[in-house]
Amino acid sequence: MAVSVRHVPDQQRFLTEVDEVQALLEYHLNGDQLVITHTLVPDAIGGRGIAGDLVRAAFEYARVAGYKVRPACSYAAAWIQRHPEYTEQLG
Repeated sequence: MAVSVRHVPDQQRFLTEVDEVQALLEYHLNGDQLVITHTLVPDAIGGRGIAGDLVRAAFEYARVAGYKVRPACSYAAAWIQRHPEYTEQLG
């Protein structure tokens, strides 16, 4: 089940809250690239696909905004290997 993800552009992060526990994805912009630098899902809400929902939200945002994506964090790099439908966005 996908969670609701909120983009907070002034903090360069995507956030969600599940069972009153916050999870996040941090990024920075580098020219025409959105660089995913960190994904954090606390153990209390782990194992539910939340990190994947955060990464997907970042890729979807980048697609609409015209950015290429560089998955610099290990989770995002592994996620893109499992989701080849997004590889055209790598840059």
